[in-house]
Amino acid sequence: MKRARKDIPRASNKEIFGWGMFDFANQAYTLLIITVIFPVLFTTVIVGDAQDDYRLGNLLWSVALGVSYFLVVLSGPVLGAIMDYSALKKKFLFCSYLLTIGSTTLLYFVEPGMVVLGVTLIIISNFAYATGESFIAAFLPSLGPPKDLGKISGFGWALGYVGGLFSAGFVIVFLGDATADNFDRIRWVGPFAALFFMLAAIPTFLWVKEPGKRKELPEGESFVSMGFARLGRTIRDVSKFWDLGIFLISVFFAMAGIYIVISFAFIYGDQVVQWDEEVRVLMFVVVQITAALGAFSFGFLQDKIGAKLTYNMTLGLWFFAVLGIWAVTDITTAFNNWFGTDLEAQYMFLYIGVLAGLSLGSSQSASRALVGIFSPEEKSAEFFGFWGLSNKLAGVFGIIGLGLLQAEFGLQRSVLFCAALFLIAIVVSLFVNQKRGEASADNFEELDPSEM
Repeated sequence: MKRARKDIPRASNKEIFGWGMFDFANQAYTLLIITVIFPVLFTTVIVGDAQDDYRLGNLLWSVALGVSYFLVVLSGPVLGAIMDYSALKKKFLFCSYLLTIGSTTLLYFVEPGMVVLGVTLIIISNFAYATGESFIAAFLPSLGPPKDLGKISGFGWALGYVGGLFSAGFVIVFLGDATADNFDRIRWVGPFAALFFMLAAIPTFLWVKEPGKRKELPEGESFVSMGFARLGRTIRDVSKFWDLGIFLISVFFAMAGIYIVISFAFIYGDQVVQWDEEVRVLMFVVVQITAALGAFSFGFLQDKIGAKLTYNMTLGLWFFAVLGIWAVTDITTAFNNWFGTDLEAQYMFLYIGVLAGLSLGSSQSASRALVGIFSPEEKSAEFFGFWGLSNKLAGVFGIIGLGLLQAEFGLQRSVLFCAALFLIAIVVSLFVNQKRGEASADNFEELDPSEM
């Protein structure tokens, strides 16, 4: 008889910590390679089209990320289905981990003008990282009952931002700026991110248990064929998981906006706000601390008031944060006129970063927890594969969309596209019924392989 999800025991603290350490480890890649250091290095030094406001560099960066996310879209759900059936989640996770480490290390060899190599390695490394992000999330439903998933997800996401603070702090202090003059030192950012990821994720592979049991293959079948069969059945039975499907549409628009912010925030600071180096460092520190606090505190909140309401609250914060980013110059001018001060726009941008930071960790943690609540334990990897599909398809849409818009209208005006995405995500999520979606997961019964 199937175990009720409310009766799933909470995993040991050691196993939850080991699971959270993968978030701690992979945040080094997110921050150093996708957000803070390498995007600035790529657009301003490796491509370096300053005469055209770096629009070509920004577009190529968008294309590289967009292609990598599209590869995740193509592979994510079927890999998830295979993982659920074969009970090989840890092996799949380990393979993505090794590919991320290897391709990120090779970024050291990307020099100014070597655009093709840079784009290729970003596509490979970001594909590996992004698939690993979905793989580690698939362990979440087995770590405790639905009522605890918000806290567990929030803990992992908060731990991730602590890891980001350590890793990027080291690079900022010891490797310096992402500039042409400092290229011989800052090019080590790839190998450092890879080493940090490699060492910090070891507890995950030592302490996290493989959930589920491997199923026997029917004669003449392989894990790949069964994975496609399971995926096909899930698609045919989509009406049974209506609320998850609607929620993933909301996630699509929300993550499109979040990927834009993650990929272009520091580029925006350099090119539009034209901040000083010390303000850039402060922004990094502020965002990491507030994101960790937001993920941890909202994780407890969502177990009290519901993951859907918490998710919508965080999207509301995002909407106002992005409006603040777009209008930072006007807000600064109005603030100075009202209060008789002489504040610079870069410092107002820093204050807006507090709001963005609180939204960043909490929105993604709430999204991951709600997918866990809507996922039957025996289909967790497959459903998180769909979550990854929605996330990465959003990355393709958001980043390529922003890249094309900024090439035509400039980066600042194009930010309004991001605000519109968060607003659409809120509207779509209003059609999600959390209790009904949870009941669908509770009542799911998987067929015998011979019936599939």
